[in-house]
Amino acid sequence: MTEHKHPEAAATTGEDRRQFVNFGCYKVDPAWRRLPEEERKRGKAEFFAVVNSYEKEVMTIAYSMIGVRGDCDFMLWRIGYDLLKFQEMMAKLLETGLGNYLTTPYSFLSMTKRSVYVDKHTHIGQEGTRLKLIPGQFKFLFVYPFVKSKAWYRLTKHARQGMMDEHIEIGHRYPTVRLNTTYSFGLDDQEFVVAFESDKPEHFVDLVMELRHSEATSYTVRDTPTLTGIHRELDEVLDLLGG
Repeated sequence: MTEHKHPEAAATTGEDRRQFVNFGCYKVDPAWRRLPEEERKRGKAEFFAVVNSYEKEVMTIAYSMIGVRGDCDFMLWRIGYDLLKFQEMMAKLLETGLGNYLTTPYSFLSMTKRSVYVDKHTHIGQEGTRLKLIPGQFKFLFVYPFVKSKAWYRLTKHARQGMMDEHIEIGHRYPTVRLNTTYSFGLDDQEFVVAFESDKPEHFVDLVMELRHSEATSYTVRDTPTLTGIHRELDEVLDLLGG
């Protein structure tokens, strides 16, 4: 019996390898801030050391959410090729003095994949054509899970392509905002995780307002929560937690 494979499944090495992506948001128990200063410093140092020990297997970019959102204190954007390493790394982080006091209000899992809608307006490295993300080049990160209605998938490819062409064209009006779309079908509750990077939050606000008028948004079921993070080095993010 001949096994039929999807074309993308055939090539899994080199530039054709698809990445796992995780956006984890963490909240520190207020009791941690009442610990002695030396204990807090030790816990942060342990957390920092675990992240660094996985730098070859899991790229980790840190974002502070202190003063930005009430239910999360920081976000880790993790990217790698081995999902087991993500789990192993997180287990070790939770064993640290800081990790003992962390909860996880949000954690979104997804993978990179080439978009079926990018067929015009293309350029090198364009969002939708990349299987490898190059994150952390901008100050601000805006992340949200995304779910389309079942009616969207019942439309013809031609109809969906027309609406997505409008969507892509609007995005190109805002070159200061970089979009990273990853896919969660079967992996997590959402269908996509959308991550925008920019040094200009005002441009992101204007982009989202304009996208609300596009025809494709009529088929959006859910695009919340929206999580805003400010990019800093990991040690700075941890220091902002206190102690």
